[in-house]
Amino acid sequence: MSRRVVRQSKFRHVFGQAAKADQAYEDIRVSKVTWDSSFCAVNPKFLAIIVEAGGGGAFIVLPLAKTGRVDKNFPLVTGHTAPVLDIDWCPHNDNVIASASDDATVMVWQIPDYTPMRNITEPIITLEGHSKRVGILSWHPTARNVLLSAGGDNVIIIWNVGTGEVLLSLDDMHPDVIHSVCWNSNGSLLATTCKDKTLRIIDPRKGQVVAERFAAHEGMRPMRAVFTRQGHIFTTGFTRMSQRELGLWDPNNFEEPVALQEMDTSNGVLLPFYDPDSSIVYLCGKGDSSIRYFEITDEPPFVHYLNTFSSKEPQRGMGFMPKRGLDVSKCEIARFYKLHERKCEPIIMTVPRKSDLFQDDLYPDTPGPEPALEADEWLAGQDAEPVLISLRDGYVPPKHRELRVTKRNILDARPPSGPRRSQSASDAPLSQQHTLETLLEEIKALRERVQAQEQRITALENMLCELVDGTD
Repeated sequence: MSRRVVRQSKFRHVFGQAAKADQAYEDIRVSKVTWDSSFCAVNPKFLAIIVEAGGGGAFIVLPLAKTGRVDKNFPLVTGHTAPVLDIDWCPHNDNVIASASDDATVMVWQIPDYTPMRNITEPIITLEGHSKRVGILSWHPTARNVLLSAGGDNVIIIWNVGTGEVLLSLDDMHPDVIHSVCWNSNGSLLATTCKDKTLRIIDPRKGQVVAERFAAHEGMRPMRAVFTRQGHIFTTGFTRMSQRELGLWDPNNFEEPVALQEMDTSNGVLLPFYDPDSSIVYLCGKGDSSIRYFEITDEPPFVHYLNTFSSKEPQRGMGFMPKRGLDVSKCEIARFYKLHERKCEPIIMTVPRKSDLFQDDLYPDTPGPEPALEADEWLAGQDAEPVLISLRDGYVPPKHRELRVTKRNILDARPPSGPRRSQSASDAPLSQQHTLETLLEEIKALRERVQAQEQRITALENMLCELVDGTD
């Protein structure tokens, strides 16, 4: 009689749980645009969601603590003349977000820590270089101010947001529409999928395809690809019979997959969210009402099914919180923000542990907000791994940092303007205290400068009067 051996893993019992109703964000008109992006981006400070808007494209940015019903007049981030298709927070500045639109532009926005009274309409910078819609955005994981965009013109452009210049343009690599783009951990390589059914590994600085695999998944529907911690490529796609499928590939040997598994029959594209710290990949399909998660290891069958979180409502999109935004005291290893038709609901993934102490094995050092390289250093050929931080004492977001744009002596960035909601310092939440103190100091300094200018004006007027009297 044989005894079945159960695979040992600290993540075998991970379970998902929807947050309580008062922790959700209600009354948000989520965008109905037909586009296979997540429609949601989140970081330790803010939640951003692409929303329905008349006369152009818009998205809403909410402080994470602002749960409950959202006022229908809550300010939006508007500026695009066509629907917004993708948004992505800068990993090195929690107040900076990029948006891509059907109007063929990319805009980079500075989000203030306070809630503005009016819509934010002026981006820090507008990046124009694509000839058709821009549907994919991805910030470089280690270099400051480096942003990738991919458009319907089959071109990938890598920008220096600090100057507004094009660093690299990859325009001969893809003969058809690009479905997904992903950086590896140090930003030296890209994994792309395309409508021509080819998975490509690209060295952007050399401008060449390092490796490629035709028909990694044989179906015609879109593929997705992400790099894993081990340097493999994890893909989702469809079989010839329209069954959803996942695969694991070694870029050094694309002939045979490391693993290939059929899943189910559905039309929704599976969006993979990969956590390199735990090597767990979460699969969220648009229109599905479940999140499946798998652990990727070096042991056969290499992709191990863990569990499925199921709910009643289908998801319109999904946001994935960076590791530094999680609650380590509750053994939370992932948090999703699930978009419904009119609301956003947090879903928390937890490893059950009895101890209240910090769990070193669940929380290795993780990428922090400091960049490892400048844009020019990366372009010159340098590579660096992300600067890691410990989560032992929890993560406290740094103070508001302004992104400065130097557009070669033509333009200097200015912070978003607009009156603030009236709120005394004593009423402000603790997370805003430092911001309020900074603003009060700035107001005081401005008043002193205005007073000095008024004194100067009075002196000049007196001089003018004396001159007029002398002439008479």
